[in-house]
Formats: sequence, structure tokens, C-alpha cells
Amino acid sequence: MRSGKIYILDVTNRDGVQTSRLGLAKLEKTILNTMLNQIGVFQAEIGFPNTRHELNYLNANLELVEMGVLSPMRISGWTRATVSDVSEAKALVPQLKHINISTSTSDQMIMGKYGGKKSRSDIITVMLEALNAAKELRFETIGVNAEDASRTELSFLIEFCQKAQEQGADRIRYCDTLGYDDPLTIYARINRLARETQMPIELHCHNDLGMAVGCSVAGAKGCIDAGQDAYINTTVNGVGERAGNADMLSVILALSKSSGFDREHAGCLQEIDLTKSYKLAKYAAYSFDISLPVFQVGVGDNAFAHESGIHADGALKDRRNYELYDCEELGRGQLEFVETGRQITTGEYGGIKGFQHVFGKLDVAFKDEKEAREILDLVRFANVHTQKPLTQEELIFIARYPMIARKIMTVSP
Repeated sequence: MRSGKIYILDVTNRDGVQTSRLGLAKLEKTILNTMLNQIGVFQAEIGFPNTRHELNYLNANLELVEMGVLSPMRISGWTRATVSDVSEAKALVPQLKHINISTSTSDQMIMGKYGGKKSRSDIITVMLEALNAAKELRFETIGVNAEDASRTELSFLIEFCQKAQEQGADRIRYCDTLGYDDPLTIYARINRLARETQMPIELHCHNDLGMAVGCSVAGAKGCIDAGQDAYINTTVNGVGERAGNADMLSVILALSKSSGFDREHAGCLQEIDLTKSYKLAKYAAYSFDISLPVFQVGVGDNAFAHESGIHADGALKDRRNYELYDCEELGRGQLEFVETGRQITTGEYGGIKGFQHVFGKLDVAFKDEKEAREILDLVRFANVHTQKPLTQEELIFIARYPMIARKIMTVSP
């Protein structure tokens, strides 16, 4: 039997931004996409092609794909499993090549959301109609999402997935929408589902019971043990609805450092550059405006801190005594300098001299005063757009891709 491999499919810019009281400006979402690409994520689900305020952002990011800026990472979108949503998505975002279509499958949601007006058979019929529409529109890959899969009777879930496979779905997304599964249960369910359908499975786990990472890893193990590829949905820093989603770094570290994994199965690790993880986590925390917990895996302030006598003594003798992996592996360990004297910043009310000073420190030069003033105008708009001081990554992106930045920041009601 062939050995399956595991890949990372990040959903920060789709599921993560749905989180109550959180959100990202379109420029911030774009920078996050570039950083996900740099760290080596296989695919990023970056938004909703049916949502009007996403359109300029989505189309601009697909231009970045064509330019090779967002490459080789795949870019995907999410829609409901309806013919109208799928058709509209292709019309509004014509360069979108990868899509996931979603419908609820549990009896709880069939009754609770649809009021009993749909049967299990109806759910399959509607899903197949949307899937066929997506194939006719020539999407390159189509994932079919089973929302609330963990509370769906397994025999019906298998039937649902088999029907999707027969009609050409590329993957099934098993959604543990309420974080209901535990690692032992999800291993068994996914293992059987993969064996019965013989198709790759995405693991989409929420953290309501604090087990999103454990369930994601155990479910992926069940899938690869059945000989199928597994795609773990993650978010940066675990952001997500209610108690959050599976934290990307925790998942990657579990796959690469835990005792029970055969490294050759972790296909994602061949491309992942862990040294980018600290910078990614800090940028996400800043842009979402949520501080990293001191205990955050790998990137929290205390992740490599030792104080108790026994631990400090042991770590000083040999850091492997109390550190499973090195801080340097995550891009940590360098001194961080903070300016304490005179500071010149640039923002929505900044002038040309201060602006040129800031960009000079970033080693960005402009061909003439006219170009500098054009970029200054964009920086001013970007400051209004994000409502916070711009980061180096944002400033450099605007200078390099001014027309793309202008499009990203344009929202037309």
C-alpha cells in the first residue's frame, strides 16, 4: 500500500478572519499571504470570491500569482455548495483555480439549520450539482467540505464522500466544526473514511475542547495509514471562531518533533522553512491586534525561558535537557533592537522628507521625486486602511508593487 503524505493548507485569511471581534485589512491579508508563501505552505485559502469587498483583494493577489510573487503556494477560495455561488465565484474572480465548496452533513445541522426542509438525499444532490458546476467551469482542484462531519453518522458521511469522488472531487474536507472529536476517535473515523473512499482528506479542526492540534495530527495519521494524502487546515497562532483553529506552528512541530511520526510521511516539511515562523507569528499578532500568549508554542515569550533551579542548571549544561528543539530553528535568538532616541515615522499625515528618511533605512531608493511622492500617497492611504503604523513588510510591498497595493486598498461599495 502506498504511503500517504501530509501537507499544510492554511485558512487564516478565510476562517481566521471570521473570528468575532477580529479582522484584517486587505493589505494585511496580502502580506500574510506572501509570508505564508515564504514559509512554504502548500495552499492558502485566502477568502470568499462571492463577497464583494474581497474582490479587488482576491483578483490582485491572483495577479501576484501570475507575477510569481505568490508562488509556488496554491491560492484557493471558499463558497457554499450551490450552483449559483460557484458560478458567481468564477465570474467575479476568473483567475481562481482552486476552490472548496461547503455544505452541512450532520442531522443536527440538517434539522437545526435547514429546519428539516432538506433530507440527507437532498444534501448529496445539491452538493453534486455544485460540484458538477465547478468542473464545468474548469476549476483545477475542487474540495468538497462536509461541515460538522464529526457529528455526522459515519455511514452517511462515507456515502456523501463516495458520491463526491464519483463526480470528480479532488479532496474531502472533514470539518470538526465544533471541536467535538478526540484524537482516538478522529484517527479511527478518518482511517475508515480514507480506506472506504480511497481519496485524500483535509482535516479542519476547531479548538472548543482544546484538542484541535491533537485531532489534526491524529486524523492525518489515520489518513496516511490508509495510504492517502492528508491536508491539515491550520491558522497562524491558532486564530479562529470561538476557541480557534489548529495552530500552524504547533502542527508542524508535532509532525517534525513528536515521537510517533515517520518523517518521510510529512510531505509539507520538505518545503517548510521554520526559520520564518517567529516573524510570521509576530506579524499575525500585530495585524490582528492580539498579543501572543507567553505560553504560545514556539513563539511565546516563555517558550524558551527557564527559571527554576533544576531547569536552569540543566538547560545551561545541555539545552537538550529541557528544550525539545532550538529557538534558532524558529527564527528566534537574535537581538531585537528598539529605538529609544529620535524616531522619524511615516503615516497618513507624513511628509516627503520623513518618508524618504524611513525608506532610506529600508534600503529602498526611488528614481525621482515624482515616484517618491506617488508612493508617499499610497503609504498615507495604507495607514488609513490598516489604522495602525505600517510594518517594514508593508512599506516594502507598497514600494515594490504600487499598482497592486492600490488595487488591494480599493473597496467600491
